[in-house]
Amino acid sequence: MMTFIWPYVFLLLPLPLAIFRFLPKAKQQIMPLYMPQLAEHAFHDLEGQPASNRFKSIMLIAFWISFIIALANPVHYGDPISLPATGRDLMLAVDISGSMQERDMVIEGRRVDRLTATKLVVDDFLSKRQGDRIGLILYGGTAHIQAPLTYDIQTVKTFLNEAQIGFAGDGTAIGDAIGLGIQKLKDRPESHRVIILLSDGVNNTGTAEPLEAANFAKKTHIKIYTIALGHPRSRYPLDEKTLADIAKTTNAAFFRARNSQELLEIYELINKMEPVEQEAEVFRPQRAVFYWPLGFALAFLLLGVISQGITLRSTARNSTPRKQQPEEAN
Repeated sequence: MMTFIWPYVFLLLPLPLAIFRFLPKAKQQIMPLYMPQLAEHAFHDLEGQPASNRFKSIMLIAFWISFIIALANPVHYGDPISLPATGRDLMLAVDISGSMQERDMVIEGRRVDRLTATKLVVDDFLSKRQGDRIGLILYGGTAHIQAPLTYDIQTVKTFLNEAQIGFAGDGTAIGDAIGLGIQKLKDRPESHRVIILLSDGVNNTGTAEPLEAANFAKKTHIKIYTIALGHPRSRYPLDEKTLADIAKTTNAAFFRARNSQELLEIYELINKMEPVEQEAEVFRPQRAVFYWPLGFALAFLLLGVISQGITLRSTARNSTPRKQQPEEAN
């Protein structure tokens, strides 16, 4: 389907004719394509003109029409593409504090740190969330939006895989991470709002208290699933009670992941959440095609200039007097 972004430009189509009708003719032609002459050649009665003038007039008219079409910015719309119509808005809040470097997780028989295990499990989790809009919050001493809500799950995976321990400072600001998630979800449909918060520590910094943030999340109809990560005998303290209270306050669930297998099972369980219908969204790809009429306009103009040049040379050659031959002596 073709349409024009600026259709009102077509009002300029009769401009050369208007110039020819209402402006006085130039006494001296300065340029071969001076506008009044262009209009005169283009809009006079073509049948009464020589063949060369008729061709030039046609080229000038074709140039002007093509130029106006290009100026109106034509675009071509492709077939409608339906965006996902089901799913949820999920904000993942991942702890990248110093305690996430503890190597008490096992992946495929090798011991890895907690953040590495989290990346592998969450990567698989995200692959199964087609139709959801996913956002990513990374937090330590401060909380940061690493990826806003988006259908581009691959980009979210990339941002998570690039995360490094300590990038968000020292400490664990659980309350701030929840507050940031609320800020990004509060304007979304109520039944879609979900935060999945993973932590392996104790809230010890930040401006928001975790339970106060959880109460505000409940008022804004946001569910917060919490995951406590780490072995019970770890040297880092883990506040399971606060994480459990956060989930309970928001009518969600609390999970305990002591190893990578439990973490995987937890994300598999969350992955089975029933999707909720959303308003259908339709996207039509748009492609600009102004360069086609612009190319034709330049071609017609070039042909008109060439025709004018040929006419001038022919006129000059015909008007040049021939040299008289000297009379032979008698």
